[in-house]
Amino acid sequence: MRQVAIIGSGPAGYYSAEALQKLFGDEIRIDMIDRMPVPYGLIRFGVAPDHQSIKAVYRRYEKVALSGNVRFVGNLTVGGDVSVAELAGLYDAVILATGAPQDRPLDLPGSDLPGVVGSAAFVGWYNGHPDFAALEPPLDAPAAAVIGNGNVALDVARILAKSRSEFAGSDIVGHALEALERSAIRTIHILGRRGPHQIAMTPKELGELGHLEDAVPHAEAADFPAEAEDAALEPGVRKSVAHLRAFTALDQGEKRKRLIFDFFAKPLRIEGEGRAERLIVERTRLDEGLRAVGTGETYAVPCGLVVSCIGYQTPRIEGVPYETDRGRFANEEGRIGDGLYCVGWARRGPSGTIGTNRPDGYEVADKIAADVGAGAGKPGWAGLEPLLKARSADIVTFRDWQRIEAAETARARDGSPREKFVAIEEMLRARGE
Repeated sequence: MRQVAIIGSGPAGYYSAEALQKLFGDEIRIDMIDRMPVPYGLIRFGVAPDHQSIKAVYRRYEKVALSGNVRFVGNLTVGGDVSVAELAGLYDAVILATGAPQDRPLDLPGSDLPGVVGSAAFVGWYNGHPDFAALEPPLDAPAAAVIGNGNVALDVARILAKSRSEFAGSDIVGHALEALERSAIRTIHILGRRGPHQIAMTPKELGELGHLEDAVPHAEAADFPAEAEDAALEPGVRKSVAHLRAFTALDQGEKRKRLIFDFFAKPLRIEGEGRAERLIVERTRLDEGLRAVGTGETYAVPCGLVVSCIGYQTPRIEGVPYETDRGRFANEEGRIGDGLYCVGWARRGPSGTIGTNRPDGYEVADKIAADVGAGAGKPGWAGLEPLLKARSADIVTFRDWQRIEAAETARARDGSPREKFVAIEEMLRARGE
């Protein structure tokens, strides 16, 4: 019997569990450990609350979680309550599926001013992550700046631009919904160092901006190359650029808000008296290698809120080798060392979609099959359970999570699938109600 521990219960973790089940059938026991009392990681705390169709993938993970050979062990911190070395002694294989939940630092003068937040914090705030529920981002100024040209930047900009009625059917948490309804922000700048042809935004997410109730997107026609050059782009990028070109001709009409795509814009510093008030930007151009180089021309973007969407990094765990420049665990195709593996963003760095994590899980399952064989006779849960009891660890089971989920569903506002608990203490109380 093979005993495997998976650290993290987001997409990468559940795809790995699914792969192991298909490969080993009943000859495996899988314990999924998560720092949070609730499962699904990125699906719960990262995917935008108005993208419920994407969040629905959790049903696939739930099927895995309810299998007889998979155990959810929530509210347990690896590197705190238990070490990786201890788990390695108890399990034939340990898979790190911790994702990349930390913001890459915004290395700019003034980035420590109040009003400057990372996207992990801002997204966590409106998605009810306990680490960020008390963020209270300043929404009292007329303009905000979103730094980045990927889908996370689009999510942040769209959430800032939507009206309350457009959140119907979403699971945005109540504190964020109320704050956004009171928001004074009317202009949202989306800044990227390069041009429209170099964006990492997908067509579906860009297309949504053209249908907002009270906001209109705008791009400058002068920022685009000749339209004939679009033909050389990959199909997805070509569709995205088509949306952006359409935004150059939109009239604001009576809509109160604008989303301005500010291409060829390199942030230099953030200024303000006691808080963020403006972002100083240098105009760029592309060199022959399509790299952004400064032109020396600078200008100011007024903004009381700056959200940095420049990427994420995996948190370090004591005893696990780490690649600082890539923000991930040091590994060779998912293998860190004897019996220790990583998948998803913890393996690759923060890139790809939710589905991109699936091949990682299947590849690591094959490696475990080759490395572990029939199993090394390690105890797995039979060894971990008494260790946790001795340390008075207050673990959360999947049955407990189902009670938490039922309580969140019961307290949902009209039209919403749930009202999330935003504090761990609330979650732990709800499991007993």
